[in-house]
Amino acid sequence: MVSVPSVVPVLSVAIIESVATLPDVRPRRLAAAAAELCGAGRRFDARGWVSGTSGNFSAVLDRDPLRLAMTPSAAFKGELQAEQILEIDEQGAVAGIRDDDRRPSAEALLHVAIVQVRSAGAVLHTHSVWATLLSELHADRGGLAIEGYEMLKGLEGIRTHEHREWLPIIANDQDIPRLSTVVRAALERHPGAHGFLIRRHGMYTWGADVREAVRHVEIIEFLMEAVGRSESWKGATDGGRQDSG
Repeated sequence: MVSVPSVVPVLSVAIIESVATLPDVRPRRLAAAAAELCGAGRRFDARGWVSGTSGNFSAVLDRDPLRLAMTPSAAFKGELQAEQILEIDEQGAVAGIRDDDRRPSAEALLHVAIVQVRSAGAVLHTHSVWATLLSELHADRGGLAIEGYEMLKGLEGIRTHEHREWLPIIANDQDIPRLSTVVRAALERHPGAHGFLIRRHGMYTWGADVREAVRHVEIIEFLMEAVGRSESWKGATDGGRQDSG
């Protein structure tokens, strides 16, 4: 009788030992995302887009179950440190157990909504002066239309200055679960939008990763300032013509 070498148990032990020695990828993902979000905070703070402790940022760590790296509430974005970044779940709650009282941004559920509807890899929210003013001036139209600018080509998938970008304007609401429902509906109605404005509040945009989302923030902020200055100049010019007449 020929004996068969018992290799299966040996292989099983080898597999178990190799799995046991694999590094935990979640902390590494969180650390990498935290570094990128801190970098975005310094970049935007230098431009005056996240004054005070305004704005909030997130990056996807895992999708099943959904986990996001998220900036904490009441943090100066220009002074963010990697250890301040929190991991949250799809309910907007801190995942795991923390031994401190840090909380994620109050608008965490808006980030979750955007990630789920747009399959985004990162979401960034700024509070610039131009976003605040234009979201009020164009609120009655339901959105801000931007077209004819070469910088539109900086938005993902856009190849011509003739593109017409529509940024929906959503009424502000301190009831975040209710606001997240409104955001979901707006994103579904406007599948081509690269961002949206919350009235008298700020701008949200996203990207496949943090780098793309940062690019979208800078492009949209540039375009909003161009539109705002153009409208101001036109108003001043028209007023001057009327006075001279």
